[in-house]
Amino acid sequence: MKQKLYFKTFGCRTNIYDTELLKSYIKDYEIINDEKEANVIVVNSCTVTNGADSGTKAYINSMQNKGVKIVFTGCGLELGKKMLDEGKIFGLLAPAKKAKINSLLLKNEKFLELGDLKFKDNALLNSFQAHTKAFVKIQEGCDFNCSYCIIPSVRGKSRSLDENYILKQCELLLENGHSELVLTGTNIGSYGLKEKSTLGKLLQKIFKLRGLKRLRLGSLEPSQIDESFKEILDESILERHLHIALQHTSDTMLKIMKRRSRLDEDKALFSFLKDKGFALGTDFIVAHPGESEAVWQEALENFKDFALTHIHAFIFSPRKDTASALMKNDIEKNVAKQRLHTLRAIVKDNNYKFRQENKDKSLYVLIEQKKDGYFEGYDQFYNKLKIKSEKNLEKTWLKLDKYEVLRDYNENLGVNFE
Repeated sequence: MKQKLYFKTFGCRTNIYDTELLKSYIKDYEIINDEKEANVIVVNSCTVTNGADSGTKAYINSMQNKGVKIVFTGCGLELGKKMLDEGKIFGLLAPAKKAKINSLLLKNEKFLELGDLKFKDNALLNSFQAHTKAFVKIQEGCDFNCSYCIIPSVRGKSRSLDENYILKQCELLLENGHSELVLTGTNIGSYGLKEKSTLGKLLQKIFKLRGLKRLRLGSLEPSQIDESFKEILDESILERHLHIALQHTSDTMLKIMKRRSRLDEDKALFSFLKDKGFALGTDFIVAHPGESEAVWQEALENFKDFALTHIHAFIFSPRKDTASALMKNDIEKNVAKQRLHTLRAIVKDNNYKFRQENKDKSLYVLIEQKKDGYFEGYDQFYNKLKIKSEKNLEKTWLKLDKYEVLRDYNENLGVNFE
């Protein structure tokens, strides 16, 4: 009887893809969805913040005493090395060595398998069994030098996957039943720049693939929205939501953070995209060193001009060997939490207003799951919709013309639809 193997994934969409790739290399274990039954657990880690490291560590500690072998992989290899030295994990596998996971487990010996930061994953995935939508990695690494960010040191320099490989991967996933694809990577806006191509040019080719009903994109940088990208914004297959990482709305902070864009440029870009009907999301770091009360108040007023509908905001977390970690920071925790709460409240109000203003538009929703008596999915604006139905709607596309706009989501109470 095969031993049972469970994958625990922390972090971003890229890690979701990497986990699926790891699964494809497993030949001699039974992959299960219940960690309680596992003999082996592979933890795919995230290290973007101290909180991410803490979450990974807490999970491993909770599993350690249950007689489970734990294999550590992902971005948090420094934490993994420490836990291996402490005897808390069975093995450590660098992202570059994914293909060796099955053979390393079969040896039944503790292992430390390191690799470089120049690798490119080029195996093809047939499907994403645990997900309605499928993820396609188009690049790895980042050439930015943002003062707070540890990711370039753990993911390496930006390197794009071959265009033909990406198109073949998309085609394979579409042929096997996925109709919504998500392009992911460490910094997808940098795709193709070293090959004299662009993300926009790649998208133009993906849009022509048969069977694709919607394409979603991972996080973009404001400085990467070029003319070739703007040319594809009216494509109906492209989601009507874009996530563009501002990180801050004060020029003072953007300079301290070593960001590549500035406030006026960001405002003009977001205004342009808003006028084209997009819902807009962003990342924002509060309480970074240099964010005095005066700077915060300035940033807050600027923030209100962006009309953001989605946000991933978090409190600054100093990461080892980054420039920001060496900066003096005397912002109190309660102040940081209040600033975080303020931004989230503004965006929540914006999102509700956006959905009210667009309530006469049809929503196109791919139902992903049934939860608490409702089927749930996300529309073209990346807003949640819940629907009651006696019919099983999972993995079904719906066009909804009548729905109720509630505070946290839209709801369809079972009116007729096709």
